[in-house]
Amino acid sequence: MTIRKDLLRWQYADYGNKHRSRINLWLHIATVPLFWGGAAALTAAALGWGGMSMWLLGLGGLLGAFIAQAAGHKTEPEAPEPFLGAGDFFSRFVVEQFVTFPRFVVSGGWRRGLGRRP
Repeated sequence: MTIRKDLLRWQYADYGNKHRSRINLWLHIATVPLFWGGAAALTAAALGWGGMSMWLLGLGGLLGAFIAQAAGHKTEPEAPEPFLGAGDFFSRFVVEQFVTFPRFVVSGGWRRGLGRRP
């Protein structure tokens, strides 16, 4: 299972270059919380709360976020680096949702990105 060395640093280093499209930026601001909700629902389901509906809600949140963000990335002038395998995909996607995108928002990168025209 391949996970990139220094993933946090590597992913953030050119995050702004890969997130310039207004469509993609708005999709991320809407769907990162959807991912968080899906992850919370799956955690609750794993702890025995909510039954099958909680599992479905959680999976729907994760899948919805992934599909929307994948579509958003297709609007970008600069494509993301190809995935090196399942471990790279999973680690990059999860770290982006919980660390890199929130960091991008708090640092002002998201707002600055809205002002750019790709």
